[in-house]
Amino acid sequence: MDVADFDFDLPDELVAQDPPVSRGDSRLFVSSGEHDAVIHARFAALGDFLAAGDLLVLNNTRVFPARLLGRRVPSGGAAECLLVKPIEDGCWEALVHPGQKLRPGARLVFEGAGCAIHAEILSRRLFGRRTVRLSTDDGMQLDEAIDRIGHIPLPPYIKRADQPSDHERYQTVFAVARGSIAAPTAGLHFTQAILDDLTRRGIERTEVTLHVGYGTFKPVRAERVQDHSVDPESFSVDEGAARAISSALAERRRVIAVGTTTARALESLDVRAGAVSATHGETGLFVYPGHRFRVVSGLVTNFHLPRSSLLMLVAAFAGRQRTLEAYRAAVRERYRFYSYGDAMLLL
Repeated sequence: MDVADFDFDLPDELVAQDPPVSRGDSRLFVSSGEHDAVIHARFAALGDFLAAGDLLVLNNTRVFPARLLGRRVPSGGAAECLLVKPIEDGCWEALVHPGQKLRPGARLVFEGAGCAIHAEILSRRLFGRRTVRLSTDDGMQLDEAIDRIGHIPLPPYIKRADQPSDHERYQTVFAVARGSIAAPTAGLHFTQAILDDLTRRGIERTEVTLHVGYGTFKPVRAERVQDHSVDPESFSVDEGAARAISSALAERRRVIAVGTTTARALESLDVRAGAVSATHGETGLFVYPGHRFRVVSGLVTNFHLPRSSLLMLVAAFAGRQRTLEAYRAAVRERYRFYSYGDAMLLL
């Protein structure tokens, strides 16, 4: 299977640079496998297309301000550090800039909001990454300092600097588990009013956690889909979520994953005798056409990059031809794409 089979034409102006004025105002492209029906709606009407007894599964990860902007010591030259993954004892896997100048032993400082974070490059890692040791002044907790100084790491296709409003808008209303460097963007459309409406309709809800890493932006450089790999990401499903999912599976009720991150977490579960167990660990599951879905029977998702692993997951669920036809229709109808864009419901 060729990566080129997942390409499509997308005008630059359809890449959303800002969120809609209000959550829930985004458009919703509904595609039902039954007779290939397509409906154009608003996201606030999501409940009209679900049924009582459906189980909606959300990813409750929380984005932290992982992008640090500062200077090199002692030269004073500009420096940047994107915190990718914690290791231990204040050490992080990180991407740094300027990469060629920041070799092991280099020191950086990031200041603001009455505190400072000091960084030392310890070693090089694969794919241009570094191991970085961070410390603070005056015994301040490192997470608190990062929250004060850090910037929201907006995706590379958003061609603007982050703004104070992004701290709230690039975050779901149900985010609680700190740990992502990118939002589970399908969840950005929900408001508490929409969630309450779904509850009134008898649509059940549970939450899992998958911390979205830098790999979500990793391009597929291979020519064949099967030669690509995705970066492992940590995820957890607690006892309550496992019971809710197992009950839905046993009763043959639909399990609707909100986002590709949720879908990956659910499809990473070990399904035995029609049930799943609570788990915590990492998943490197790459879902592409040919994958047999064992848990997910519906998907809420944003519109993704051409040739991306996320688009391949959607195509695995809905079928490649159906997915690409839906994307071409979305382009014709001027839907907004990517993180701050519109949404799609696939049933």
